[in-house]
Amino acid sequence: MTSQNPVFIPGPTNIPDALRKACDMATLDHRSPAFRAIFEPAVAGVRKVLGMEEGEVVIFPATGTGGWEASIANTLSRGDTVLAARHGMFSHRWIDLCQRHGLNVRVIETPWGEGAPVAAFEEALKADTGHEIKAVLATHNETATGVRSDIKGVRGAIDAAGHPALFMVDGVSSIGSMPFEMSAWGIDLAVTGSQKGFMLPAGLSIVGISPKALAKMEDARLARCFFDFRDMLNSYKTGGYPFTPAVGLLNGLAVSVDMLLSEGLDNVYARHARIAEGVRRAVAAWGMKPCAARPALYSETVTAVVVPEGFNGTDVVTQAAKVYEVAFGVGLGEVAGKVFRIGHLGSLTEVMALSGLATAEMAMADLGYPIKLGSGVAAAQEYYREKGEVAALAAE
Repeated sequence: MTSQNPVFIPGPTNIPDALRKACDMATLDHRSPAFRAIFEPAVAGVRKVLGMEEGEVVIFPATGTGGWEASIANTLSRGDTVLAARHGMFSHRWIDLCQRHGLNVRVIETPWGEGAPVAAFEEALKADTGHEIKAVLATHNETATGVRSDIKGVRGAIDAAGHPALFMVDGVSSIGSMPFEMSAWGIDLAVTGSQKGFMLPAGLSIVGISPKALAKMEDARLARCFFDFRDMLNSYKTGGYPFTPAVGLLNGLAVSVDMLLSEGLDNVYARHARIAEGVRRAVAAWGMKPCAARPALYSETVTAVVVPEGFNGTDVVTQAAKVYEVAFGVGLGEVAGKVFRIGHLGSLTEVMALSGLATAEMAMADLGYPIKLGSGVAAAQEYYREKGEVAALAAE
């Protein structure tokens, strides 16, 4: 049979039936008022999820990588200097993208398992008295290591240095699942995609743009055509696109944001935090630990589990997929083989999480890991029961 098991990769995430049905629609004239009735609610909902008080939202038919490219192409010029930390595979890939576009990237090398180095950012910005640095790049949630960075702290570092650099944030695996406040945190460009917290198939690149970033569009000299904010925003005035949009995905996005807002963003964040803590308690019961260096860095959307010496985390992923038809994430880059990743974001419940933990235990037991079957599941169950009782009492 075709597997109906949930996935536990950190994206794409499980797709609720309502969103699958919303994406499955007949061809629609994307120049008609019917498309505008889909598109405008989708954008309005995204603004709320991003925590935007002003600025614009642009949605490309692409993925988060397209959002990275659009952010730099619309605001920077060849030879400009940007500041970034490399502390995981996705921060590395954004740095690589910038370098391929001819930008001068000042890289702060940071151990994998750590977050964005706030103090080092502040030091570098204070030293840049000539304001050569035009943008600061930060990855909110490093999906490769399960590390959440202090984005509000990075904004504080920029302000403490009195620096005018743009602040660009990769929120691909955090937005829609973890607290994110674009305006309150002083973010100029926020990037995400449809396939994580929005619980949709991959195919939409979502970019929030502050007024400060919008003002840079006319002076930016990096080549852009498909990813030109100006073309998109000019077309939006009449409710359209400068090219063919992904109509089905946008219809799904309109339903997705309605689902998130109906649940209540605070409730969405609390659900993710609760599920994540249960996963971490299971990991501790196995005698293992997350890749994230300390609790303040723990992600609410993905846990990278450090495997014992002599074992290979990729084998756990392979065994789970081959024998139990359940998907987990492999380690990437510097942590390849050293970890396996449990994604716990998007359309997920405690009951679903328990099925993933049970499967991980079976795969590890098959491979001779020194664990006791049921130990992690029991630890998570105790936590979920405790939190469930508290929630039930609060609802009475």
